[in-house]
Amino acid sequence: MSAFRVLLLAMAAVLLIYTGIVIQHHGWVLFSVFFGDMARMAWPGQFNLDFTFMLILSALWVAWRHRFSTGGLALGVLALFGGASFLSVYLIALSFQARGDVHEMLLGKRLG
Repeated sequence: MSAFRVLLLAMAAVLLIYTGIVIQHHGWVLFSVFFGDMARMAWPGQFNLDFTFMLILSALWVAWRHRFSTGGLALGVLALFGGASFLSVYLIALSFQARGDVHEMLLGKRLG
């Protein structure tokens, strides 16, 4: 579990640094570039569409794990727009909450 936590921490750190550099050089034009690539129907757009579907699945899993409660839906929105930046931090927090129990991390606490 500690290796997994280190991986998640490294992913979050690298992504945060990378994002900062991109914003510094290109500004906050993410959506126009992202959807523009899709509109051109080329490989960058295909990757963006695939990535969007992965974000949707991540958001649905997070919301489902919280039984589609108000908080779960809010976390799902964060997962949708936060991507791996959100998910890596979320999974680190879950790993500590679940005391390393992967089953509980993925499915949540059992009801009975």
